[in-house]
Amino acid sequence: MSAGKVLLGVLAGVAAGALVGILFAPAKGSRTRRRILKKGENYADGLKEKFNEYVDNVSEKFEQVKEDVTAFAQKGKDKLEQAEKEAKTAQR
Repeated sequence: MSAGKVLLGVLAGVAAGALVGILFAPAKGSRTRRRILKKGENYADGLKEKFNEYVDNVSEKFEQVKEDVTAFAQKGKDKLEQAEKEAKTAQR
């Protein structure tokens, strides 16, 4: 199971638990709604942060792989050019 799915499951469980706790707490309806809204905003902000970290991590890995592939392709191109030069020299 991927770390993203585990994180999402944990956040969903925490949010559900907090919501149930707030709903069964003895408070006025308007106060309870404000608390639910505030908790929802907090969880949304936390989820956005985690998502942005995940996207940044994936982007960094993509860039590293891109650099590695480019370097590998350049090495192959250099070797091919060297082999062509050697083949031309050998034909003379």
